[in-house]
Amino acid sequence: MIITASDRVKAKRQENLVPIMTRHRHACLTCAQQEGCPRTQCSLNVPGNERCCPQFGHCELQNIAHYVGILDATPKWVPTDLPVLEDHALFERDYNLCIGCTRCVRACRDLRGIDAIGFVYDQRGQVHIGTVAERLQDSGCKFCTACVEVCPTGALVDKTVEPGTKEDDIVPCKAACPARIDIPGYLRMIAQGKADEANAIIREKVPFPGVLGRVCIHPCEEVCRRGEVNEPISICALKRFAADGDKGLWKKDNTVAADTGKKAAVVGAGPAGLTAAFYLRKKGHAVSIFDANDQAGGMMRYGIPQYRLPKKILHQEIQDILDLGIEFKPNQNLGNDVSLDQLKNDGYDALFLGVGAQLSKRIPLEGCNIPDVMWGVEFLRKIAEGEDVKLKDSVVVIGGGNVAVDVAMTARRCGATDVKMACLECLEEMPASPWKIEEAKAEGIEILPAWGPDRIISEDGKVTSMDLVECTCVFDDDGNFCPEFSDKKECILVDQIIMAVGQAVDVSFLEDNSQIKVDKGLIVVDENTLETGLKDVYAGGDVTKAPGAIIHAVAAGRQAAASIDKALGGSGEIDEVLFARGNPGPNLGRDEGFASWSRVKVPELDASTRITSFEEVSVGYNHDQAVTEARRCLQCDLRLLLGCNPAPPGHGFPFDEEHINDVPEEEGVFQLYDEERNVLAIKGTANLRQELLLALEDNQKAAWFEFEEDKMYSKRESELIQKYLQGHGEMPGGGADDLADLF
Repeated sequence: MIITASDRVKAKRQENLVPIMTRHRHACLTCAQQEGCPRTQCSLNVPGNERCCPQFGHCELQNIAHYVGILDATPKWVPTDLPVLEDHALFERDYNLCIGCTRCVRACRDLRGIDAIGFVYDQRGQVHIGTVAERLQDSGCKFCTACVEVCPTGALVDKTVEPGTKEDDIVPCKAACPARIDIPGYLRMIAQGKADEANAIIREKVPFPGVLGRVCIHPCEEVCRRGEVNEPISICALKRFAADGDKGLWKKDNTVAADTGKKAAVVGAGPAGLTAAFYLRKKGHAVSIFDANDQAGGMMRYGIPQYRLPKKILHQEIQDILDLGIEFKPNQNLGNDVSLDQLKNDGYDALFLGVGAQLSKRIPLEGCNIPDVMWGVEFLRKIAEGEDVKLKDSVVVIGGGNVAVDVAMTARRCGATDVKMACLECLEEMPASPWKIEEAKAEGIEILPAWGPDRIISEDGKVTSMDLVECTCVFDDDGNFCPEFSDKKECILVDQIIMAVGQAVDVSFLEDNSQIKVDKGLIVVDENTLETGLKDVYAGGDVTKAPGAIIHAVAAGRQAAASIDKALGGSGEIDEVLFARGNPGPNLGRDEGFASWSRVKVPELDASTRITSFEEVSVGYNHDQAVTEARRCLQCDLRLLLGCNPAPPGHGFPFDEEHINDVPEEEGVFQLYDEERNVLAIKGTANLRQELLLALEDNQKAAWFEFEEDKMYSKRESELIQKYLQGHGEMPGGGADDLADLF
């Protein structure tokens, strides 16, 4: 028999803990107020450098000290005043909290194969840890932060990772993607030279990898942790590389479920509508798409110029969707050719409205009704439909968004030699993506920031000039659009004007007494299901939110498909696996100079060449360039696969009636745990036994419980919840609803 809890074993454990406590500040571990302490003040007059570190509440040493117990003879910690390094990317190192366990060294060397840190013994035999070179970057560090994950004491801590949002904080690229694409997964495949596998991973979440690889606003890159080291990964361009290398691997598991006998109608063949139709069809429902245009694609086809999105790419990916057996009905204008009532009467069990924002937002402006004044969305549509639009030499585009940039760059290709963009916002506030602004500048387009249109001056029905007025402020203190202007004006000579101040939704198909509500020109929907006020009618994309990006519309289509499938009797689960990849190996290997590897520039046509045609500007990566860029990825998701050291045994009882009946009918606080000892609930009560018996009926997940008698049970409940919040960043059970009541 092996005994692990005898008095002799306990005494030996306490003895072994003393040397660790001697070199680690431990006022937090002996403090009588540590449970429920707000950490904003200390009534025990503990010196500042001995107070709780950020790891308090989820520190392994703290848990062990509580389980083993601290000897009264433990010496007081002698302040070491060692350096605290805060200039590293992603994490900080506090040598004062290091206990020399060498976990970080072993994780870096044995687990990751990087060997960027090591340790030495001093004259007293104590371990000291440091980098193998003077700087972390020069030591070969790959900033995978495995060292931070395994550190037991807070000597290594993340700069931006919080307990309650840990997964999203560690892999922010995936969290920032509206469609939640497995970005580290497909970058890893590209780094291994497996582009087709990468394409399959992308297609698990979106049906438009080639489109998104060209025109996505890539919010993922803005939060890429590699950007904290030097430059973010070129995630969008690598998506395009994977899509362009499509060899059909994803089609092997691209199946359609058996027919359900249910029918769904999708109105609008833009990114939201096509995505919703795609996933509904895969779930076995019959799907018909109605669109006012003669071709599918919505603003992807009629609003994005070919120099950004070639039609052949769009056509192929739309065809892949329709090939699942989706019926496409063109030239069906909602409100004229077809109505919601008609669709319902035709036997459709659910409707999705994805009509988009395909109109230009109009503003009242003196002189805007003459032929030389055009509107941005309509201008782009004419180009997309193949009209031979010839512009005059000097053109001013009014607007500062991505559509305005597309209009300006298209104007150059339509013969304008002098193109300016005037917008209300200053350069830093322009809503257009920064890289698109730079592209426009490279093509000779002049940006006039902080200027708004005042009036258009014409002679004999032709534009001759335009008055601009200085904009001093675009938004009020509450963030509402409320531009203010000074008395300063400027007149510029111009031959033609294109107004591109925003997009608008046509909701004229809705009757005045419709159950579908409209607010500020947009359809109101339930944010969780996207259902409108009319049962079985859903809406998403630009028709429900201010015009966004294609990736937002795709995400809305996914959300709607899941909701509709559930309403039609399905599971609502639309996620799929098109490439079974398993867990990646933990070894990253050493690469000298990894931290300084710069972002591989995406090849483009020369600016002077590209303005002469609508040929695609971006050439895209070749194989070697893509592999080189993908290998820069920190593979942050690997950290989520690291296991945790087993915690000390919990003090608790099986959550059943027999053990609950042994609990006294007294005041106190109890905690419920699941099988893995995760806290499900913390509750104070005037009768412990009675409240636990009630909880036994209501809580199916609970497997263990513990309790403590306390006359001040409300205070004790608050202390324990505070302690839990400090360690986990959320309420027990993963909820946040009770926070307001708590405080």
